[in-house]
Amino acid sequence: MVEDRETRKKRLAMRSMRRGMKEMDILLIRYSEAKLAGMDDAALDTYEALLGENDQDLYQWISGQRPAPAAHQALVEDIREVASGAG
Repeated sequence: MVEDRETRKKRLAMRSMRRGMKEMDILLIRYSEAKLAGMDDAALDTYEALLGENDQDLYQWISGQRPAPAAHQALVEDIREVASGAG
């Protein structure tokens, strides 16, 4: 069964807010509310791949404690901008 775009966006929004680590819930739900509606399929794929990562790693990447892998670098930067209120 193929998932339509709206269902996929709702699923990704839910995954953004049900992370298990409160800090990541806050950061990712804010990002998903700001950006999911305007994402094309490629951006949704990239965001979904990021959501598959471990919360502790994600938090370290977004907080700047460790550099994000190249595959996630641009998205992590975008999340940082939204978190800071610049995006």
